[in-house]
Amino acid sequence: MNHNNYNFSLPDAPQRIVCLTEEPTEILYALGEQHRIVGISAYTVRPTHAKDNHPVVSAFIGGSIKKIKALQPDLIIGFSDIQAQLAHDLIKENLPVVIFNQRSIQEILDTIIMIGSIVGARQRAQDLVKNYINDLQDAQQRAQHMAYHPKVYFEEWDDPLICSIQWVHELIEIVGGINVFAHKSTGKLASERFVSHQDILTANPDIILASWCGKPVDINAITSREGYHNITAVKYNQIHEIDPSIILQPGPAALSDGLKTFQQLISSYTPSPQTNGP
Repeated sequence: MNHNNYNFSLPDAPQRIVCLTEEPTEILYALGEQHRIVGISAYTVRPTHAKDNHPVVSAFIGGSIKKIKALQPDLIIGFSDIQAQLAHDLIKENLPVVIFNQRSIQEILDTIIMIGSIVGARQRAQDLVKNYINDLQDAQQRAQHMAYHPKVYFEEWDDPLICSIQWVHELIEIVGGINVFAHKSTGKLASERFVSHQDILTANPDIILASWCGKPVDINAITSREGYHNITAVKYNQIHEIDPSIILQPGPAALSDGLKTFQQLISSYTPSPQTNGP
């Protein structure tokens, strides 16, 4: 009887990674592991030079299975149930797929650690996360000294109206704002975060922050909605467009530039004489 001799070795960390969304790309760059990336999403804007260095192989919902397979990846990283079908199709092609589903700040931090561990950079990932935690705690401590905590409505989409997802809600509160739709923020599905114009009118926010994924915010369209002239944020020109790339991506961007932008807009708010706040 012939016996085959099998040789085994300690596995290397993945060398050819396809990132189906921006966050893993930005995380790998932040860890100094960008040389492992062989394909990225068309929606990647951070880091700005990523598209110059890696081919685009996917959008958000879909991607080119043929292009991805041709890259011979030893790991594909995606995000959320929205990419479930794409992940399914890639798995059917016998490709290795990891899908993260981070929705809170803690889950974003956990994801950074997990991706760092996968590529053999756990210590660097831990150091990075410690820096983010320090920034978050610093912002939280500063917020405790605010004389007034403004009511904030964050609009993720305009038709249907969708309010803030969990990590956005948490950032609003960390920098000293009061999220008027806090009770909806834990909804993982967009449909769980639908609100009505009447809901917004009743909430009467001091500040409206808007970030419409995929298209620019039309502030004039917001101010001209029926009845919105009565909202404090509209009366005193407190409507601000937020770049989607720094707040709608559950990764490093939200914990750095997103946090700073929220801090600038919310902590500097001064109520008008007519404002009835807590």
